[in-house]
Amino acid sequence: MLAAAENGVVAYAGNEVKGMGNLIILQHSDGWMTVYAHMDSMNVKRGSKVAVGDKIGTVGTSGKVDEPQLHFEVRKGTKAY
Repeated sequence: MLAAAENGVVAYAGNEVKGMGNLIILQHSDGWMTVYAHMDSMNVKRGSKVAVGDKIGTVGTSGKVDEPQLHFEVRKGTKAY
């Protein structure tokens, strides 16, 4: 199970970003975002509201990876932290 890191809204849920596989981007307050890639399943859709700890999907092997893993980023605008 993979849980939302913070309250927010699903800005993207899909697999159109090359190499990332199944990808979810959550928009949070003050321009912050969290990014979750290589997911096996996605339990949310664009526009869904999520609370911290809500199940958003499961870790998997989608995209350009050979073993189950999660690519996770915290971003503000275009900058990754």
